[in-house]
Amino acid sequence: QVQLVESGGGLVQPGGSLRLACAASRSIYSLNVMGWYRQAPGAERELVAVSMRGGGTDYGDSAKGRFTIARDNAKNTVFLNMNSLKPEDTAVYYCGAALTTTSPDYWGQGTQVTVSS
Repeated sequence: QVQLVESGGGLVQPGGSLRLACAASRSIYSLNVMGWYRQAPGAERELVAVSMRGGGTDYGDSAKGRFTIARDNAKNTVFLNMNSLKPEDTAVYYCGAALTTTSPDYWGQGTQVTVSS
């Protein structure tokens, strides 16, 4: 079992920045993939950014060039630094972790990000 706890969501103006954090209940070395997904109202959940055990990363098209994923192995935490936020980034952001595949086996409770003036 892996518990994931997200933090850092909130309301931000267009063009602003936010940093999300996801703390895992076990060593993230044991996780094949850990990262961020989001779901807007009426839409499917989509990939934002993931960090892989081997050190690689993967980004969804909407995140490339604006968002950066980083990990602190000592704190078992993955961060999502979001810059140049747009209203279309408004969504519930979920932390997900996969043990052996690239599809998450565990999810956090989600944190709301709202981009609005």
